[in-house]
Amino acid sequence: MTQPNGQYIRSLERGLAVINSFSREHPAQTLSQVAAETGLTRATSRRILLTLAKLGYVDQNGRTFSLTPKVLDLGYSFLSSLRVIEVAQPPMERLVDDVHESSSMTVLDGADIVYVARVPTSRIMTISLALGSRLPAYPTSMGRVLLAGLSDAELDAYIETTQFEKLTPYTVTDPNLFRTIIQQVRAQGFALVDQELEVGVRSIAAPIHNARYDVIAALNVSCHASRTDVDRMLDEFKPRLLDTASDIRERVRSLPV
Repeated sequence: MTQPNGQYIRSLERGLAVINSFSREHPAQTLSQVAAETGLTRATSRRILLTLAKLGYVDQNGRTFSLTPKVLDLGYSFLSSLRVIEVAQPPMERLVDDVHESSSMTVLDGADIVYVARVPTSRIMTISLALGSRLPAYPTSMGRVLLAGLSDAELDAYIETTQFEKLTPYTVTDPNLFRTIIQQVRAQGFALVDQELEVGVRSIAAPIHNARYDVIAALNVSCHASRTDVDRMLDEFKPRLLDTASDIRERVRSLPV
């Protein structure tokens, strides 16, 4: 990890750590809880919380603090700058209408994929996903597509630093086998994951490229294993998915610079 230098603002790092300490499991926290979660002192945590409250990002109710909707402005700034989202929604909606399964788009952030667009169906799945949701990259089809877009050195670094947990009986956890799978994804231009993230969930994904053919996002179709077998995903879903990814790529290329 690169050491902070004279251009590094430690107070900003701490402020972001405080914001990130709030979660679904901890939507409201006391000062002591924030300090414990972030590793900051109570005095530092208090100053940051009061500053965030003054700026409108945190609400204080007695001894507890919680985030306000203004925090969404930070995420919206990123989403509005990700130009692929401008043109992806209509093709994704047509894809969902065609295959009658949900479709999502993600980008890679460190070891995780982050959901930036989603067109669901009415069918209920165990995993509840919304914009901004994170999943580990290695057991997901979109994660593998995004990892396939990395350089060899970047992929090696990812594999060396990732703890491959066996999330289901089907999860690939052997680093050498995983590297081989990513190489196959590079060669074939798509990834199919069969119940490696969650038992009963199958997913197939394709890369979204920019004009320089860099992988900038991943697009998938996900379904329940009880409804759709692997052969159908390859025979029916894959052609439609690849056509949609190509459509989005052409739309991205036509955006004004």
